[in-house]
Amino acid sequence: MMHAQSPSGKRWQGKILQPFLHFHDAIEHTPTRRAQVRTLAVIGALGMPLYYALWQHVFPQPYESLPLRTIAALLFLPALWPGRFSNMGFSVYLFLGLTFELPFFFTYMFLMNHASTLWVHSLLVALIVLFHFDTRIAMLAYLSGTLLACLAFAVVGEPAFLLSRDVLQQLPVHWFTIAVLSVVKVGRHVGAQEKLAGLAAGLGSVAHELRTPLVSVEANVRGLQRGLRRDADDVQPGAASLEALARIQFEVRHMHHMIDLFLLSASAVNRKLEANETVDMHDSVVAVLRRYPFTSTAQRDIVKVDLRTDFSFPGQSELCVVILLNLLRNALKGIQRAGKGRVRIVIDGARPMPRLLFIDTGCGIAASRLPLIFDRFYSYPAHNGSGIGLALCRQIMQAWHARISCVAREGAYAIFVLEFPQPLATPRPRPNRFPSIHRAR
Repeated sequence: MMHAQSPSGKRWQGKILQPFLHFHDAIEHTPTRRAQVRTLAVIGALGMPLYYALWQHVFPQPYESLPLRTIAALLFLPALWPGRFSNMGFSVYLFLGLTFELPFFFTYMFLMNHASTLWVHSLLVALIVLFHFDTRIAMLAYLSGTLLACLAFAVVGEPAFLLSRDVLQQLPVHWFTIAVLSVVKVGRHVGAQEKLAGLAAGLGSVAHELRTPLVSVEANVRGLQRGLRRDADDVQPGAASLEALARIQFEVRHMHHMIDLFLLSASAVNRKLEANETVDMHDSVVAVLRRYPFTSTAQRDIVKVDLRTDFSFPGQSELCVVILLNLLRNALKGIQRAGKGRVRIVIDGARPMPRLLFIDTGCGIAASRLPLIFDRFYSYPAHNGSGIGLALCRQIMQAWHARISCVAREGAYAIFVLEFPQPLATPRPRPNRFPSIHRAR
């Protein structure tokens, strides 16, 4: 008989899986990370048989195991094709692979060789490699692998040796190494966050500086328009003058909107991104289309919404606005560069994983550029924005245990696929909030 899982249980599972999903997502979208994983896989697959021959024949050790080396070498091979894994499949593979390859194998060999100097050094190197991965993943693998290695040694070896001086004196060294590596990684993360915070502060300052002159310009435009209308009975105002004033007013309102988008994106960099409310997708799309400053009715008409099945998801309304505005803005810019195309937004909540498709048939994305578009500070064409929009979208989606990916063809189309988890059985609804967009009166 199956039992419904509580929301708190699902949240706990989500916290455990999150670092694995982030790592998989980074491999999918970051060529450098993918190349690193494949290089490690090649080194491991070749290194296991090579070192077996070295420690068995050239520098013989008290204990070696061809079956263990063979299993370890085979476990490295799937990492050559990380893209073939599903989210859950990769999470299971990464945990089992890291646990067996590093803490279990090297701890077991260290114990079976009675803490020889060679295996003392080998185990320390294995821990250093392990803790270059996400600290949560590495700690889980370290604890599991070390415990299993000790249990296996207790069964086939000498259990009393586990409490010997040779073994116990290594623990402070290992723990100190783990602590240092963890602190160094935290320092790198803090540095990246400080860079983003600085960028956010810069965007905020620029936005506030632009706001004042824009308000003044629009106020003067409104005054001129009223004056022209008052004089309309005596002197026919020039149609060109009125059109120019209307255009100025539109551009000012457009700038106000973009400032609000910058401020919203800047604030998202420094806020907690985790889901805290239930968001309705169709309402979010409609609200964004209502607020976006289209340059003309014709531009608005090229955006179509295909509502197949509406759905709700755990997220944040304001951050959903950030994602949709960035995707819409990028799509319209791509259409402008190509001089052709349309935008189609498909809401498809009837699937096992509800999804939103953001399709534009503008300039598309080159195959060589596609793996880079979610990298922070990467923009294409060069100097075409700050390069934080899509990176921020992916960061928000990851915080919601959701996924964003893209398939594209240069000169033809770009399709952004946003896949969401099913909402919890007992969600905590909150009023749907959208940031107020400044509108000059």
